[in-house]
Amino acid sequence: QVQLVESGGGLVQPGGSLRLSCVSSGGIFSINAMGWYRQAPGKQRELVASISSGGRTNYADSVKGRFTISRDNAKNTVYLQMNSLKPGDTAVYYCNARSPVIGVADYWGQGTQVTVSS
Repeated sequence: QVQLVESGGGLVQPGGSLRLSCVSSGGIFSINAMGWYRQAPGKQRELVASISSGGRTNYADSVKGRFTISRDNAKNTVYLQMNSLKPGDTAVYYCNARSPVIGVADYWGQGTQVTVSS
């Protein structure tokens, strides 16, 4: 059973930066694809960024050039560095782990709130 714990959210002014962390326990972290999703009030959860077990990254168009996803397999941790934050980035951010094993459901963290406001 994989457990994911996010941290690093908070209140930041427009143009500021935050770094989210997600520590994984259980399972084999290095084989899982990892991702960050976000959900704003009244909106559907959306993919922000993902990173494969091999390090290939993918970003939503809205965050390209501003956000960077990375992983440290030795620490079982995935990060999301968020720069040039905008009010539209305000949401609850969730960490996701996807196993390569067919039939295994995704794992989710509890979420961390990011609020961008002056």
